[in-house]
Amino acid sequence: MPLGSLWYTVCTSTRWVTKAQIWSFLATQVQRPSAFALALGLYCSAPAHASLLSSLLGHKTPSSTVAPVESPAPVEPVVNAETMTDSDPSNQPSLYALLAAEFAADRGDPERALQLYKQQSLKEDATAVFERALGLSLQYDDVNTSLRFAKAWQDRNPDHVPAWFYVAHLALKAHNYELAGKTLNRILRYDPRADLSEILIGIYPTTEADQRALLIALEPIDSTQNASLSVLKAGLLLQANAPKDALVHIDRALARQPNYAPFITLKTDILRKMDSPDAALSYIDQARLRNPASKSLYLYQIRYLLDLKRSHEAWALLLNAHERFIDDAEITLLAALVGLDIEEYRRAEQLLNTLVSQPMYTDQAYYYLGISAERQQNIDMAKRYLNAVMREDLVLAAREKVVAFELLEDNFDAAIATVVKLRAQFSVFAPDTYVLQADILRQRQKTDEALHLLTVANRQYPNNEMILFARVQLLDNQQDYVIKRALLQHLQNIDASNLAYQLSYAQLLMAHESTISQGLTIAQSIINVRYDDPRYDSNLHLEALNLLAENALNQQDYMQVIDYLQTPYDVLPTLSSGVLLLRAYQGMGETAKVQSLLEDLQRRFAFGQHNINDRVQQY
Repeated sequence: MPLGSLWYTVCTSTRWVTKAQIWSFLATQVQRPSAFALALGLYCSAPAHASLLSSLLGHKTPSSTVAPVESPAPVEPVVNAETMTDSDPSNQPSLYALLAAEFAADRGDPERALQLYKQQSLKEDATAVFERALGLSLQYDDVNTSLRFAKAWQDRNPDHVPAWFYVAHLALKAHNYELAGKTLNRILRYDPRADLSEILIGIYPTTEADQRALLIALEPIDSTQNASLSVLKAGLLLQANAPKDALVHIDRALARQPNYAPFITLKTDILRKMDSPDAALSYIDQARLRNPASKSLYLYQIRYLLDLKRSHEAWALLLNAHERFIDDAEITLLAALVGLDIEEYRRAEQLLNTLVSQPMYTDQAYYYLGISAERQQNIDMAKRYLNAVMREDLVLAAREKVVAFELLEDNFDAAIATVVKLRAQFSVFAPDTYVLQADILRQRQKTDEALHLLTVANRQYPNNEMILFARVQLLDNQQDYVIKRALLQHLQNIDASNLAYQLSYAQLLMAHESTISQGLTIAQSIINVRYDDPRYDSNLHLEALNLLAENALNQQDYMQVIDYLQTPYDVLPTLSSGVLLLRAYQGMGETAKVQSLLEDLQRRFAFGQHNINDRVQQY
């Protein structure tokens, strides 16, 4: 058998060829000592066989005995792919070139491997070689280079249908939607019901411009009989805010696969977009009843009900789902969380207790049992549950709650002990624990001790912004002005978009007569950050409003104080905002308002009593 044909047999029988497969195959079938020796030499990476490889490529007869060569590293032969040929005169792929390419790839020389494979793929009967070349190209080249290679090969082999699929997929990945549209159209003319699912995986465009371009490219394609393409069009039309047109295409897909959950949920999304919540709920409910074993449809309907703030209906459906999927921990946990939300504490705790014995859910169960106990004012029980949490993504939040409980009871030593223990157990949270411990010391009026602790921590973690910022916040705006300003400028150089750094800098500037206007400008920019901006933080927004209101109060602009703070106080009351409002109403002589607000502050924050901190009251 010609060596090129042997290689084709190997490639078609094993898509991804390994050195061991080459060795095994050649050992049993190749009758030529030279080819056998070549495989052995490459397989063993032996320096002694470098000359053998060169002689084979030059069609020289190797000596029967090869003397060992003392060398610290193998000498790679120079290979010219253009001169590589088998003794077989046909235009089939060269076994020698393919072996050299495969071992080049294995030895970390993908450029050489790709060059050889791509050259050999252009010969006759080289489909398997093309697929291997394309696989390497996808691994090492950018998507546009892979697309050019696949398109060139497909142009030389126009009747090779799988190549159409490769080109369509790569064109979509490369955002070449014109080529993708033409290729998909060609595929569907060949087979209107072709399975396009593999082509469409991972190619959905994320930008509006790409979505529009793809939609335009797909528009002329008849997708009536193709569910995959109908769904893609439906999704794009939904993104383009054309739900009525999207509905036409998703109905076509559902006509072929009426019980396929992703199609069902997409249609529900379309109905929701059409502002038809009742129609959407009715449709998903009927679909779920037709497919009682579909967990995904249960979860979709439950989450939709939660989005609609219909928590009690979601709770009832969750209990139904829990009975049907009795051993499903995901549904059990979701049911427990909704139960806590609607204050069905007893049933929620029963569900959580069933999860305690499941290792993957033990810590979540303890955490939410702690939340349940907290909401029922059983603080000792809450601390026991939260102290039992040991999962890394939950343990910090759990211990922070424990610390808060201890501080509410003025158990400062217990709070610090909790923090120190957490630091010993989870070194990854050491910076967080130093900051938390410093805050406990601050609340005990031990500012110098807190600063010393953070200074020591800063030496241990010199690049930790959290520790550095905590130190900055403990510095006095008057006495430590120079060093505090320098540190805040350093932090802003590290992260210029950080609103917390900006707010602290504004507070520092406004504490000094000469820089008040600069501070006001920064505070104003913070309150101008829109709620849909990723940087937006409601607490920072309120603090910036308080800062502006305090300046207005100093200017005796009482109405401006009220404009800044009355609405925020009504929505999210804090002691700082309330006190500023109280002083503004006092300045205006609004006796009734002063009396009403004073009673509200006393009720919410025990205003005027001991140990008051400016905290949001949680209900």
